[in-house]
Parts: sequence; structure tokens; C-alpha cells
Amino acid sequence: MALHSLSVVNPTAKVHPNVEVGPFSFIDDDVEIGEGSWIGPNVSIFAGARIGKNVKVFPGAVIAGIPQDLKFKGEYTTASIGDNTTVREYVTINRGTEAAGTTSVGSNCLLMAYAHVAHDCVLGDHVVIANNVNLAGHVKIDDWAIIEGQVGVQQFTRIGRHCFIAGGSLVRKSVPPYIRAAREPLSYIGVNRIGLERRGFSVEQINRIHDIYRVLFVRGLNITNALEYLLNEMEDSPERDEVVDFIRDTEHTGILRSFQQINGNKVNTN
Repeated sequence: MALHSLSVVNPTAKVHPNVEVGPFSFIDDDVEIGEGSWIGPNVSIFAGARIGKNVKVFPGAVIAGIPQDLKFKGEYTTASIGDNTTVREYVTINRGTEAAGTTSVGSNCLLMAYAHVAHDCVLGDHVVIANNVNLAGHVKIDDWAIIEGQVGVQQFTRIGRHCFIAGGSLVRKSVPPYIRAAREPLSYIGVNRIGLERRGFSVEQINRIHDIYRVLFVRGLNITNALEYLLNEMEDSPERDEVVDFIRDTEHTGILRSFQQINGNKVNTN
């Protein structure tokens, strides 16, 4: 282990021999850090941290701090970071509470400066969170989602796979997969076609996703009728099933709507 003389690593911490630790960093007991990871200067990693291979943690970051949650009573919990994830300056990732037991950030993620990941959040793989994004407790973000800067996400909400959330947004309801969301209140503004093309989705798949969201957000149907139409009138597909399952799984938060639906404007029924 390349440990700087001005850093402190608890002797019980399980740190791979080729991990590099910069000056003035602190690594507590009950910490695990995998092969090839880099811990920069002035990083604090507290008990319960589980950090994978080839992770980069930049100055000022705090990993596995106790939750900012009044129901936390000192129970044993963890915070994990998957392989190849980058945690930039002053990011905070808090431990879980008894409710879920852990806070989890997946592999190949990028958490930009000053982002906050609260207790019991679950982030999938390839997630990008830009500067100053704040996630409240129990938020779930699925694989390949991108959240631009200055976004606040309300507790217990979920953001689906391949979503794109515009900067400065307030996420108060769950955001189903494959879409772009913007405006205030947060609204559906279209399918994330560019992101899907970059990740290898076929034209046929993307067109199918467009058809799904025309039913949900353009035809003027309520959610119950839209789901019924998708299941009974639309051809079976993995994309359709994923959207339907997402909506059913997030009934406790509800999903965002189109801007026209929210404002009572007439929508195109074609």
C-alpha cells in the first residue's frame, strides 16, 4: 500500500496492498478497499465503507458518514461503491439505516463534485450524477441514468434506466425509463433517443419506446387506462414490460406527467 506519511489508516482496515492513499486522509476500522483504487488527499472514509477495485476518490470526499436521519440509532450499516467508479471532490455518501442496511453506488459510475448520496440510496451501474446533485434518503437510480447539475431528488423516488434529467430540476415523482425530463414541475419532454442510440438501441427499439410514451403521455389517457392499453393492445416487448413494471412498482410516489397534462392543455390524440 502506497500510504502517505501524513495519512492515518486503521490497522484493522482491509486495504489492498497496491491502493494509494494521499496525505491527510483518514481510513477508519471496518473499511474495505479493493485493488488498484486511489484515495486522494483529505479524504475521510469511515467504518462500514466497502470500496471496490480501481475506484478513484478525490479530495474532500466523505464516505460512510453516519446518516443525516433522525431515525438512525447507531445500528450497524454500510456504504458500498462498485468497481471503476469515480467520486469527485467533496462528494458525501452516507451509510444506510436499519430500513435498508446499506447505501449502494454501482460500478462504472461518475459522481461529480459536491454531490450528496443520502442514506439507503441505491445507484445502479454507469450512473452519472453531475455537480451539486442532492439525493434524499431511499432514492433509487437505475443503470445508465444521467442527472445534470443542481438537481434535487425527493426521498423514496426512483429514476429509471437510461433517463436524462435536466439541470436545476426538482424530482418529486418517479421518472420511468428511457425518457428525458425537464421543466418545473418536472415533466416528460421526450424519449432519450441520443442516449439510447449511443448505447446500441436499434431504431426499432427506439420507435417502440416512442409508441409506449405516446400512449402514456400524448393520448390523454389516465395512467390506469394507459396501462390497460399497453398490455392489451400493444405487442409484447421487453421495453413495454419494463415501463409497465416500473409504473406498478412506483405507485407509492406516482410518476411524472407531460407538461401539457400537468397544465391542462389540450394534447395531441393522434
